[in-house]
Amino acid sequence: MSNVTVERGILVVGAGLAGAVHARQLADAGIRVRVIDRRSHIAGNAFDEVGSHGVRVHKYGPHLFHTANRKVLDYIQRFAEWVPYTHRVKAVLPSGVLVPLPINLDTINIVFGTKLANEEEARRHLTSIAAPIVRPANAAEYLASQIGLQLRDLFFRPYTKKMWSLDLEEMNADVVKRLPLRFDRNDSYFADTDTQVMPRDGYASFVASMLGHPLIEVSLNTSFDHAMLNDFDHCFASLAIDEFYGFCDGELPYRSIRFHHRTEQLPSDSGLWKEQADATFSVINFTDNGPFTRETSWARLPHHIHERTGYTTITKEEPCDYRDNDYERYYPVKTADGVNEEIYTRYKRRSEADSNRITFIGRCGTYRYLDMDQVINQSLMGVQRWLAARGVQSR
Repeated sequence: MSNVTVERGILVVGAGLAGAVHARQLADAGIRVRVIDRRSHIAGNAFDEVGSHGVRVHKYGPHLFHTANRKVLDYIQRFAEWVPYTHRVKAVLPSGVLVPLPINLDTINIVFGTKLANEEEARRHLTSIAAPIVRPANAAEYLASQIGLQLRDLFFRPYTKKMWSLDLEEMNADVVKRLPLRFDRNDSYFADTDTQVMPRDGYASFVASMLGHPLIEVSLNTSFDHAMLNDFDHCFASLAIDEFYGFCDGELPYRSIRFHHRTEQLPSDSGLWKEQADATFSVINFTDNGPFTRETSWARLPHHIHERTGYTTITKEEPCDYRDNDYERYYPVKTADGVNEEIYTRYKRRSEADSNRITFIGRCGTYRYLDMDQVINQSLMGVQRWLAARGVQSR
């Protein structure tokens, strides 16, 4: 592997997926890298650990890896053993009945009390109730044009309000377009074209393997300081771009999550999980107006029972403004009026003027909601471009 002349090394801010991929690719090119993270652990929001009851829990909510990108799939297999997993979700109706989500043929039949038999009948039914909106201006209009008002208001209106603190009419349609709509009985949460896998030993172990290189130094409990830029040849920063520039062009809003954990005996014998011990789903979404969006039963995920104690952990999620949760930024807020995008664009222009010393990466650096495979792919491509500009071919 060729070496590039980088006398002072590279600083990577953030030991999550974006930072880890950047660090590893740079180290593989023979460049010394220092990775810092303000938290006490690596892996960012994908961090997981085995709790006191022997069950692996994702500290910042369930992370389910899926991708149609062969390059990304080959890359992650360098650092961990991955096991097949098909993610399935149920939504609980006001009646207490659980239905598949995303919406499929069974969901439609249960909600409307119909007996549609196949994909053609399901399509015809939804077409008959869909609103004739040719150019949807927001999430509300887009959903109405696809599934009609009843399904929209049942599955998306309360959820959107508590998740984003916005009405559907205020939301950008791209936010809801991520969820597929099915007309058969396929109940996989993700697209059929995606390979779905989970790291056998968890995401923290996966990221630790990526960072395990003699040219990578990791410093946890270490916050970024602007003066650090003077000590390195370049910085790849998974930082909130608005905070880096002192909020001079305005504050970019984020939603955050408060997690509420409880312990139950296996099989779970209370609440919505009662008599569902052999079911294949691991997440339940709430369609009511209460504060919670979903809950996860961790023992249902593959290889998440580390020690059989007879108990599992179940986690409920309560969305909130990031300022009300110790400034933990999870989800960029995309509104139909594009105001937040305009603010980000101004920061992006500032960062382009600083591109000789710093590159912003990850969800907070680019103000985009990114799936894990997208983070990895963008990181691989970003490092490749940076190295190519300096005459070095990345691995």
